[in-house]
Amino acid sequence: MAKIQSIRGMNDNVPASTPVWQYLEKTVADLLKSYSYQEIRFPILEQTALFKRSIGEVTDIVEKEMYTFEDRNGDSLTLRPEGTASCVRAGEQNGLLYNQVQRLWYCGPMFRHERPQKGRLRQFHQFGVETFGMATADVDAELLVLTARLWQQLGIDQYVTLELNTIGSAESRAKFKAALVDYLSDRKEQLDEDSQRRLGTNPLRILDSKSAETQAILDGAPVLSDFLDEESVAHFDRLKTLLDAAGVRYTINPRLVRGLDYYCKTVFEWVTTHLGAQGTVCAGGRYDGLVEQLGGKATPAVGFAMGVERLVLLLEELNVVPAHVNNDIDAYVVVQGDSAYPQALAMVEQLRGLAPKQKIQLHCGGGKFKKQMKKANDSGAQYALLVGDDEVAESKLAVKPLRDANAEQQQLSVTEVAALLNG
Repeated sequence: MAKIQSIRGMNDNVPASTPVWQYLEKTVADLLKSYSYQEIRFPILEQTALFKRSIGEVTDIVEKEMYTFEDRNGDSLTLRPEGTASCVRAGEQNGLLYNQVQRLWYCGPMFRHERPQKGRLRQFHQFGVETFGMATADVDAELLVLTARLWQQLGIDQYVTLELNTIGSAESRAKFKAALVDYLSDRKEQLDEDSQRRLGTNPLRILDSKSAETQAILDGAPVLSDFLDEESVAHFDRLKTLLDAAGVRYTINPRLVRGLDYYCKTVFEWVTTHLGAQGTVCAGGRYDGLVEQLGGKATPAVGFAMGVERLVLLLEELNVVPAHVNNDIDAYVVVQGDSAYPQALAMVEQLRGLAPKQKIQLHCGGGKFKKQMKKANDSGAQYALLVGDDEVAESKLAVKPLRDANAEQQQLSVTEVAALLNG
């Protein structure tokens, strides 16, 4: 009988890889908590209408990439392709948004039916950060200062670059869109295939086309900055002033628009050249109209999402994962004889209580002493803790150093072993 395989683009994370994930997740979560952001959790399944109304029905995500199906009641449901719309829905449904200030974060899987490649999967994971109730540029700046600090903590700050732009209000964007369509319609046959399709659906996405020929045509196109409203310009100028004061370096990218319909004013991406084509590791912007668009009261909002898989790849590519982030254990407990096992189990549990941060593995499954010692050596443990009849009689553990050939074995009480492991 043939073995059942995982779904293409939905990968397993085996024990050899999960320590880096745990390190990244803990680093991000601890940083967000230090900035007083609170975690929110919501389902991976939502009504399809949520994403059609928020992301836009003519975006690539809604048209081609969503995992959508009808349940037994005939309701159209979708596996979430991104987190912002779900966060807005959850916040509004639970009374968190109206006339309130919220700083929220979440982490979990998202789903898009794309061609799987390095850094782009059909099930992928994101950290999302969303803020509500603050219309001023200071919170935009806080998000960017926060991410800059994260890159420093992860040791990748010199390998990522902040690209920044403002796309103005919906009204100014509509005027620009009309001028852009007029310009490109006369040159439609020269555009790449995707851009020709987007000309009638989502023309702003043409600005970040990867086609060199299309980019050459755009060199003579209308410029968004010529259509911006005064409020958006002032907001952007204030943001730049704050980033300059905080020492956060950035590059203005006038063609950065982001791919979702709900963005306005500030948009940004943190990019790297070390991951090939999938170089964006964090992206976001302001979406002041989305809450109202989804049925709530008008609420200013800004946020971002960062891809966990891409950041893990980047950490590994740059070899900046700290040495302590691994699966190695601190002590491996070897038991000699079935009669010693009850006392060994009790002493190990006492040891775990006294050294809660240490990784201690108790050998299970029986086996000869020599075989157990080989497993202890192979585990990467610093010490083998031996329990036999003599140790049981004296309520002690024999401690054998495994990584220092000159160190001698000694018998220690559980309290003394805990002190040794705790350093």
